[in-house]
Amino acid sequence: MQLSDFDFTLPEHLIAQNPPATRGNSRLLVALPDAPFTDKQFADLPSYINAGDVLVFNNTKVMRARLFGQKASGGKIEALIERVLDAHTALAHIRSSKSPKAGAALIFDGDIHATMLERADELFKIQFAGEETVYELLERHGKLPLPPYIVRAADADDDERYQTVYAKFQGAVAAPTAGLHFTDALLGSLKAKGVEFAEVTLHVGAGTFQPVRVDNIAEHKMHSEWFDVPADTVAKIAAAKQRGSKVWSVGTTSLRAIESAARSGSLKAGQGDTDIFITPGFSFQVIDRLITNFHLPKSTLLMLVSAFSGCDKIRAVYRHAVEQEYRFFSYGDAMILGRE
Repeated sequence: MQLSDFDFTLPEHLIAQNPPATRGNSRLLVALPDAPFTDKQFADLPSYINAGDVLVFNNTKVMRARLFGQKASGGKIEALIERVLDAHTALAHIRSSKSPKAGAALIFDGDIHATMLERADELFKIQFAGEETVYELLERHGKLPLPPYIVRAADADDDERYQTVYAKFQGAVAAPTAGLHFTDALLGSLKAKGVEFAEVTLHVGAGTFQPVRVDNIAEHKMHSEWFDVPADTVAKIAAAKQRGSKVWSVGTTSLRAIESAARSGSLKAGQGDTDIFITPGFSFQVIDRLITNFHLPKSTLLMLVSAFSGCDKIRAVYRHAVEQEYRFFSYGDAMILGRE
């Protein structure tokens, strides 16, 4: 398939620049198989999920991953921590007039001293000085990295609203945005109904925003992200399948983690890196329903949902969403999709 197959026209005013005033006060487009589109509110979600169904959440937590500073030579520098390797070492994207060379000293705001050790393809391996861990330094001095299509600086509200209420493990540079709609009250309603919860971790990388630069999508190389699927989650999903209940993925990141762990044909617990690229023709092993936000034109995530629900269905979904002026992308509205 060609990149142009995944293009659509999106009016700029539909790109959400801020979250709704109240978490969860979002719209929900229900686009299930063999049913007309239905425009609902996200609070209506429990009416579509049955007791015994399993909701899979990505419990990753967004790091305050952006650091500003200068090279010892004086030039300004900005680093976006992509992955923490150990207590004092990380891989980062770096923006500066000239890329730092191996051995270059870096000084970030907060008197954070670091050394650029080596290049790792498009990333830079950085070692931080001092006793504080990378996570501790970021928590005290880093800035939250908002997506590039949000054309404003992150503020104090984003520190709360660009995290899910169930975030646990630091490591992401972008939020698993379908989860941003969930409130403690909504989770309580689902649990009271008899819906089961399961968790995975997939640390979303900055590569999720990288454009596809090839016309033939089969030539695109996905970025790699770390994921963990616990044994408890595998057991819950297996039990749900056995009793005929549905498995719901909260967001594309949860889906990518689960389907990565099922590439052998059966779902297995484990952790590691995944560069799974889901395009039309992909054979899904586990997920039956997907809760997700609306994605960028020509993006790998638009390809994923097209694989899940069918290209024609997704084109119709996005036409409807634009006509009805749904809010798009990270701080936007949500939809429910069924597997084709």
